[in-house]
Amino acid sequence: MIDHIGVNVSEPKRSRAFYEAALAPIGYALRIEVPTEHTGGIAVLGYGEAGKPDFWVTEGDPHGVRIHVAFRAKTRAQVDAFYSAAIAAGGTDNGKPGVRPHYHEHYYGAFVRDPDGHNIEVVCHAP
Repeated sequence: MIDHIGVNVSEPKRSRAFYEAALAPIGYALRIEVPTEHTGGIAVLGYGEAGKPDFWVTEGDPHGVRIHVAFRAKTRAQVDAFYSAAIAAGGTDNGKPGVRPHYHEHYYGAFVRDPDGHNIEVVCHAP
């Protein structure tokens, strides 16, 4: 079981605005901003639901390996809302919302590149 994951971002303020808007439709919000005196002066933001951050955004060089993170949604409407919010917040399309039967018959997902090029997905597995 994965407890948490993170990405490096080049511009924390821009990424903060992107993730706050893009993840709100699935119930994710900023849960903690680690004081810079504990991080060596870099921005560290923790997002999650129900008070526990499990997705971390850290100021750093994102231009090495870009990653793919998939968040689970309860409904297809949440997937659609994520996609719309992420695009409006500056993300770029990497796969419009839709069924992807090559994964399984009910796989409904959307993919957006964040401002640093990370592939952020929201998926619903329910019919």
